Amino acid sequence: MKLTNPELIQESEKEFIDTINAELDWDAIEQMLLEKHGFTVQEDVDYKDGNLIVHKNEIAYKFEFEIKVPLSVIFNRNGECLEISTQGDDEDETPLDDAPVDDELNDSPEIPVRPPETGRGGQMASEIVDMISEINEQGE
Repeated sequence: MKLTNPELIQESEKEFIDTINAELDWDAIEQMLLEKHGFTVQEDVDYKDGNLIVHKNEIAYKFEFEIKVPLSVIFNRNGECLEISTQGDDEDETPLDDAPVDDELNDSPEIPVRPPETGRGGQMASEIVDMISEINEQGE
């Protein structure tokens, strides 16, 4: 024996989740992403799904989004990774047109590589560094 129409319940739940989604503070979310993972959101955020869940014995809301983040990969003429960052522009960079190029520096076999960042963006960056290293090893 049904006490109410299940379709009505599902529709009401969807409207409830949509209302919460519409009220999310994206400035606060972007600030947390920057502080915790070291990257900023670029362009629009794509909403994928929202649901009511139990998280660590507490009722919670889970929203899933797809976002774009900036990713900079710097490597030398030998294909060696010099730096990988999800922070965007680097103040230490000088455009080639404005800087003298010392070819002796380009022959240096040991160039320090910045350690991979942590978090999801850092994990992606770390995977890219690993792929570049594998490609370099195969070419030798």
